[in-house]
Amino acid sequence: MTRALLVPRPARRAAVRRQGALGSLGLRLILGLLIVVTVLVSSGTGPVDVSPSEALRIIVGHLVPNMPWMLDGSITLLQDQAVWQFRLPRVLMALLAGGGLALAGTLMQAVVRNPLAEPYILGVSAGAGVGAVLVIVLGSAVVGGLTLQAAAFGGALVATTAVYLFARQRGAISPTRLILAGVALGSLFSAITSYLTITTDAQNVFSVLFFLLGSVSAVTMNQLAAPAVVLAVVLLLALTQGRSLNALLMGDEAATSLGVSVQRLRGGLLVATALLTGTIVSVAGGIGFVGLVIPHVCRILVGSDHRRMLPAAVLAGGLFLALADLLARTVAAPTEIPLGILTALVGAPFFLWLMRRKRAGRAGLNR
Repeated sequence: MTRALLVPRPARRAAVRRQGALGSLGLRLILGLLIVVTVLVSSGTGPVDVSPSEALRIIVGHLVPNMPWMLDGSITLLQDQAVWQFRLPRVLMALLAGGGLALAGTLMQAVVRNPLAEPYILGVSAGAGVGAVLVIVLGSAVVGGLTLQAAAFGGALVATTAVYLFARQRGAISPTRLILAGVALGSLFSAITSYLTITTDAQNVFSVLFFLLGSVSAVTMNQLAAPAVVLAVVLLLALTQGRSLNALLMGDEAATSLGVSVQRLRGGLLVATALLTGTIVSVAGGIGFVGLVIPHVCRILVGSDHRRMLPAAVLAGGLFLALADLLARTVAAPTEIPLGILTALVGAPFFLWLMRRKRAGRAGLNR
């Protein structure tokens, strides 16, 4: 008789939970360390020569007053402006956008119980893009005086509601109808955006196209507050619903029998993901594949328990997009590649490779 069979079953389950928690904590620590390294390398990379250690000194110097290296002339004004005004905001926005899209994808996959669900495939990003492009091309008066962020959220909410209603069949969400409705509505929103683009002034076309393909190149420190607050609120809300999300994976009837108000949970989290997606798209544009690939990777690494998976997905999504942004502005320098192109080039092959792995079945990719 093996040693494992001599251990009582509850004790074995507790040991497995402890090992899973330690593994999740270790992954989060590794991801956090990689994010710090990426921020320093990205802040130091560009036409103005700045080493990672100098980038760290500049960042600390702005956060802590009267640091000696900010006063003795060892840091030039050009280096200070390059790091603090241009490179740091864009890498921080990439972290927020990647983490937010990964969180939105994780929640959508859990709420609608479909492994292919994510804001880009379900047309939510395209809906947010319509709202944002309306403000850019025609002005805020056309959408009732809404700001660009508010219009993007409105577009995302309209798209989410429409997809949800079209996917409902006899009171339940059909996975096939969900994907088909998302693809159809995404195409419709893209057609509206294309019409607005070709009918606007020539000087607006390049900026609109760059926005639709995704970019964080023009982000300032003042634009970080809204995505950071929304991401923190939605993550906190999702963590408080971790047990309910786990129950939802077993089906609506099983979740209801466990005391979960399925429709209330589903509606609340879909509105939260629409708010998160709209806020991110309004600042960073349309970026696909982050919300599709990252949740599956994290599910394979830490398991399906949302209490462990949600923080890991936010960190992994942020790291993925920060690295993609670093690649986007260095691989073809001085030309910058839109983020949406790189995430598709990296994400699509990686996702296909992931589907072929044996452990993909545990992540729900073989459903």
